[in-house]
Parts: sequence; structure tokens; C-alpha cells
Amino acid sequence: MSYTVFNQKERNTVILVLLIVLGAIILYAVRDIFGALLGTMVMYTIFRPLNRWLVERLKWRRPLAALIIIVISFLIIVLPFMGIGAMLTNKIVSLVKNPEWIENIANTINEFAGDKLGKPDLLQEQLERSASYLGSLVTSLLTGAAGLFLDIAVMYFLLYFIFVNFRSFERGLLRYSPFNVENAVRFGHELRNITYSNVLGQTLIALVQGSCLTLGFWIFGFDDALFWGVICAILSFVPLLGPPLIFVPAAIIAFTQGNNVSAIGLLVYGFVIVINIDNLLRLLIAKKVGDIHPIITVVGVIIGLPLFGVMGLVYGPLLLSYFLITVRIYEASKKEIALGKEIVVKDPRPPRS
Repeated sequence: MSYTVFNQKERNTVILVLLIVLGAIILYAVRDIFGALLGTMVMYTIFRPLNRWLVERLKWRRPLAALIIIVISFLIIVLPFMGIGAMLTNKIVSLVKNPEWIENIANTINEFAGDKLGKPDLLQEQLERSASYLGSLVTSLLTGAAGLFLDIAVMYFLLYFIFVNFRSFERGLLRYSPFNVENAVRFGHELRNITYSNVLGQTLIALVQGSCLTLGFWIFGFDDALFWGVICAILSFVPLLGPPLIFVPAAIIAFTQGNNVSAIGLLVYGFVIVINIDNLLRLLIAKKVGDIHPIITVVGVIIGLPLFGVMGLVYGPLLLSYFLITVRIYEASKKEIALGKEIVVKDPRPPRS
């Protein structure tokens, strides 16, 4: 009886193929919670300094520190978003039950278009063209919001164990990283900076722009100032393009209703103050932590919305930025190899716990 004996190289090849197949199966299996996995990495990056401070400086037990961070993050991040979602849902339901407001605006604009432009059915034509698209978009966003609860549960489950075992987790990242130690540390720093810039920085811009537009709506006598300010804050994740989608239509409606002073005032306020807040704060954030080009943000949002629903406003630009960081590190590694550069750096991995 004869047996086929594999040499070590052939065994390694078989193991590699097996790993690729199993990895593909796992990636396919977790496709529905990929947003939760990405959210876990984002939350870990944001709260990592606090976790290390609680454990290493204050000498708290790791499970207690992890639970405190989870509670804090839920109160300052998740709970406000849930409140905003509930407010938007209630507003949409009220508009569906009482469509008179929308009908009055449509009639007013149609009358204005008929008198000034000779097209009395202008708005009706546009509404008919966009109704199917808006319906599918709203359905997609609501479906994403429903799946968001599962993502949050999975994210916090993973976060707890990562925070509790953060040293071994980071050692594992360094050990299995395809980069050398120096490039792996560089990748970690750039990933942290780009996460801070996109998540914390863009959230700050959105809050300030939404608050300013709320104030502008109130100053110039527009209804539902808080509601439209919240919508502006959400759309502000699309740089330069988001806020005008709110105050320009509001000004046009005011024009059609004869409120010329309010309309002109809102337009001037929006383009001079609200828009320039984005430019000013983005410049300051770029100097402090890092910059994300507006084109990357816009393309990232286009990529992220179909994949992650509402959270694609954040995850899409992040995913694209992480890809570009990886490309830059890869190019740097190629240059080092071409130059025959031997890099000797101190291993930054923390001691074994």
C-alpha cells in the first residue's frame, strides 16, 4: 500500500488555499453585520485613549472600564441619534397623515411658476419624475434604520471584549499586519487621525451648521426651525452641498409666498455664514488631526449609503479613506524595498499582560 506524501511547501500551499476558502465563507457570512464591524473599529479608535487612561492610570479593572466606556458612548452618541431618528419618523408620519402643508406649498409654487414662467404644472411634473426615486430612497433609509439596532448590539458586544483584552488585541493586529512594525505604527496613526477628522470633526461641523441654520430659520420667521436644523445637520456630512438643499428651497418657497425680505435674508445668511462655517472648521480640523478632501467625502457618501443606509454618511468616507491610507503605506513599503532600506525600530507593542 502506497501513500502520497506532501512535502512542506505543498502542505503550506494547501493550508493557504484552505484559509482563503474559509475566509471567503466567513466574509460572506458576516456581510450583513459589516457595518457593525466597521463601527466597532471606529468606536475603539475614538475611545482607546480613555480606556488606556482608566486601566493604566487609574488602575480600574478592565471589565469595569469597558462598561463605563460603553455607557458613556451610548449616552453621547447612540442615544442622541435615536432621538433624532424618532423625531424624524414622527415628522414624516405627521406629514403623511396631514398632507395639506405639502399640497399648499405645491399649489403656491405652481401658481408662481404659472404667473412668472408660464408653466403652471412645473412642480407637478418634477414631483411625478422624482416620486419613485424618493420612495425607494426613503424605503432604503428606513430599512437601514431597522437594521441599525442589530448593528449596535453586535458592535457593543465586540467592543466589550476588545476593551477588556485591548493589549492582546493590539499585539495581534501588529503580529498579523502585512506591514513591518514602522509602517504598521504609521498606518495606525493615520487611521486614528482620519477617524478623528471624519467622525469627530465632521460631527462638530454638522452640529454647528445645523444650529446656525436653526437660528437663521427662527430669525427670518420660518416654521419648524429645529426640524430643518436637524435635517441640515444630517446633510452637512456632504460638504458644501448639504445645507443649500435646505435653505435654498425654503427661500424659494418664501419668494413664491411673497416673503421677499425673509427669502433674501435666509439666502444671504446661508451662503455667507452657514456655508463658510464648513470651510473655517474644516481648515482648523485639518491642522489639528487630519484632512479629508471633499471629493473623498462625497464619493464615500455615494458608496456608503447603498451599503450601510443612514450610517453610510459616516462609514462610506471612512472606508474610502482607509483604502487610500493602505495604498499610501503600500507605496512607501515598495520604495523602501526598492532602495534596499533596512528599518530597525523599537517594537512598540505593549508588554504581555
